[in-house]
Amino acid sequence: MSEAVSSVPKNLNADALKRPGMADIDMVNPIPDPYDLPLADLNPHNPRLFAENKQWRYFERLRKEDPVHLNVTATAGRYWNVTRFHDIKAVDTNHQQFSSASGITLGFPVGTELPEGALRVQMFIAMDQPKHDVQRNTVVPIVAPMSLKRLEPLIRSRVCTILDSLPVGETFDWVDRVSIELTTQMLATLFDFPFEERRKLTRWSDVATAVPGAGVIDSDEQRREELLECLAYFKNLWEQRRANPGHDLISMLVHGEETKDMEPFEFLGNLILLIVGGNDTTRNSISGGVYALNQFPAQYDKLRQDVSVIPNMVSEIIRWQTPLAYMRRTALEDVELGGKQILKGDQVLMWYVSGNRDPEQFDRADELVVDRANARSHVSFGYGIHRCMGNRLAEMQLRIVWEEIMKRFRMVEVMGEPERTFSAFVKGYTSLPVRLHRV
Repeated sequence: MSEAVSSVPKNLNADALKRPGMADIDMVNPIPDPYDLPLADLNPHNPRLFAENKQWRYFERLRKEDPVHLNVTATAGRYWNVTRFHDIKAVDTNHQQFSSASGITLGFPVGTELPEGALRVQMFIAMDQPKHDVQRNTVVPIVAPMSLKRLEPLIRSRVCTILDSLPVGETFDWVDRVSIELTTQMLATLFDFPFEERRKLTRWSDVATAVPGAGVIDSDEQRREELLECLAYFKNLWEQRRANPGHDLISMLVHGEETKDMEPFEFLGNLILLIVGGNDTTRNSISGGVYALNQFPAQYDKLRQDVSVIPNMVSEIIRWQTPLAYMRRTALEDVELGGKQILKGDQVLMWYVSGNRDPEQFDRADELVVDRANARSHVSFGYGIHRCMGNRLAEMQLRIVWEEIMKRFRMVEVMGEPERTFSAFVKGYTSLPVRLHRV
């Protein structure tokens, strides 16, 4: 069996292929080179591309030949793939013509009835002004500068404890032992969640974004059941914080003037948003940084020679990794973009992962360059009103991780190819075998 075929989840079921954007995906044959296909047939919204790390030439060709590219599928209808940096930024900052209110990932055509049993959740990232702003502002204080200053010693202590517990000279999974553990501990702190049950947060994050049959959940019904368990658990915490508030996300939502009367599925939607947002960016960038430095050993040498590059390197890792591959908007009216006529109701996918590799914006765009001058101009956090509210927290966690790694280890050596997330949305890793070498 070829490498391409063997990496496809073996239990991917028929229901998964009925999801938006999945129906036309070949799950059996090896992925073709994009330059062997007619341009019109290129469709980057394919989880196989990302699971097999074969998306790059697809985006390269689209940026060169059709940077605002139309796909039409039976389940998703019309959607446009925006692949150049400046076009992505133009869409992301144009809240008058491009809306978030119909969803942030590829979905069914606007106005289509959702399948029976589907959860109809709301979250502020999938809202427009003014409701977006008032709900977001309720929880922003958790990542305000003074809050981050208070959190930094705690994060450093936890990073030290995790790194000091790792085996030296033997192979282990960096994703599980470091990336997941650190981010889950941080999430537990932000929610004031029972610490001994913190891995529930990791599970709910994975369940919320998983493709059914790809190893995390078997069906959309299982997703529904597990997320309803999540809602029930947090409703209990909600009642506790109503009586005894603290400085945590649940207390902020419970006592926020604009959020205290949320309907249950709106509460669930915002929980999912905060859990996934607090988990995926940091978790996959921690793993992605280790993998990238092994791919570019000269950059690892540069880091060893001058650890003062770490803050800039953090931005470069986030650019290079791009932990969320895209975000969706929906056209509120007919609008022209890149010479193409986008129709009212069309879905528009801003491929951050492509914009961050746009050679017109970044020199040597496919390489990790730890001292890159414009590393912070990446689009991984988005632009405009929906820019990731936790971006400074994510950067701080990554900075501390690398400061403490460099005190202890000459190298975190990657011992084999990672297993990658089967998703066109979350660009991440499910495992990464490594071995540590002391300074």
